Amino acid sequence: DIIPQPLLDQYLSMTDPARAQTVDTEIAKHCAYSLPGVALTLGRQNWHCLKDTYETLASDVQWKVRRTLAFSIHELAVILGDQLTAADLVPIFNGFLKDLDEVRIGVLKHLYDFLKLLHADKRREYLYQLQEFVVTDNSRNWRFRYELAEQLILILELYNPNDVYDYLRHIALTLCSDKVSEVRWISFKLVVAILQKFYANSANALGLNFINELVVRFRHCSKWVGRQAFAFICQVGMFSLCFSLYI
Repeated sequence: DIIPQPLLDQYLSMTDPARAQTVDTEIAKHCAYSLPGVALTLGRQNWHCLKDTYETLASDVQWKVRRTLAFSIHELAVILGDQLTAADLVPIFNGFLKDLDEVRIGVLKHLYDFLKLLHADKRREYLYQLQEFVVTDNSRNWRFRYELAEQLILILELYNPNDVYDYLRHIALTLCSDKVSEVRWISFKLVVAILQKFYANSANALGLNFINELVVRFRHCSKWVGRQAFAFICQVGMFSLCFSLYI
């Protein structure tokens, strides 16, 4: 009743390998690009019409097809709601997390947008996997780690101080020692955001422990770049404090 059945059938047939050979080699990519719009038009009550097609596209041999889906999975989650997302999108999302960097960057860029849509217990499962984003297929792909730091600043609000201390703190410290200065600089902002998280939630003991760790790791570092990192962290922290007081 929403769109003509022949039109929907024509769209669903775009995943047929034979069509890729005879019509357009990138037809599956076009199908993947349009899928969130089709899902929005049909509504979540008709998701069953697209589910098989989505799963087929998510396992396509072309990484460009999977990458397209990875960049839009957070939008599809909004359309489908939390129950369908947990049942049908989370397994696809988990597969993308283990895919090529070209695919993983799609979920990484909108990691916060996707995680905030999950229930707290399901969201907490990803704390163990965030560390995997530090490792990339190509170590020179520093923008991947930069994006991770940016996302973590947003993700802090989704977890309690103890989880932040136990899991996200280690990632932040690793990124602060990155070989690329751009990654280190955004990581200094992440460190300050973590400290703000602790003190905003009255987790003063965790904040003090983290500060002591920063002093040992960077202030007393034998290399000048470590001591410089400590100075930059203090600089970012003072700026944030003055800005918040001004506001």
